[in-house]
Amino acid sequence: MDETALFQLSYGVYVISSLDGSRSVGCVANSVAQVTAFPPAIAVSINRDNFTNQCMKQTGLFGVSILREDSDPSLIGTFGFQSGRDTDKFQGLRHQMVSGIPVLSDSCGFAVCKIIGQLEASTHTIFLGEVIDCQRLKGGTPMTYAYYHSVIKGKSPKSAPTYRKEETQTPKPEKTPETPTKRRFICTVCGYVYEGDALPPDYICPLCGVTAEKFEEL
Repeated sequence: MDETALFQLSYGVYVISSLDGSRSVGCVANSVAQVTAFPPAIAVSINRDNFTNQCMKQTGLFGVSILREDSDPSLIGTFGFQSGRDTDKFQGLRHQMVSGIPVLSDSCGFAVCKIIGQLEASTHTIFLGEVIDCQRLKGGTPMTYAYYHSVIKGKSPKSAPTYRKEETQTPKPEKTPETPTKRRFICTVCGYVYEGDALPPDYICPLCGVTAEKFEEL
């Protein structure tokens, strides 16, 4: 079976949000789809190990913030590679509360849903939510998962439905006098790749915010 055939499916990049009591929580998801129009309903798949999954089940509500191509890349690092169990992911971020659920301002738009059904898969819960509020925000192009990988150069969190174990070693490109190759450094936390002559010692990963010592040369 060639699982790379599934790469041809189209995905977006979203932040799914809910509440832990009165505290805002959220995580990145790429498997979100509108499944009915009247009334509008949305399905989203969330890993059962994600703290947001537990909070969605407790509150019965969730929000979907639709990221743009020019949304701050650090949002993916914050919501995709940190845990809401011990991190206030919304601290310092522009957001608003809609129908009691936090949604991001740095997005194309949002939807807030009431959970009306759920299905347990092997590793994920598929939530079905009836849309109770939604709004378009800034203009811009919605971010696709292909854009995230090819332009932002990020990798899938292990909790993502599309996660595949990556090769542990990446071959170094061959160098020739005619075509000098830049050095490449990869963030061991989120997979962001920096290209240049050398990695600055004070470099901060634009995706997940870790410092230079978390990078390894490819």
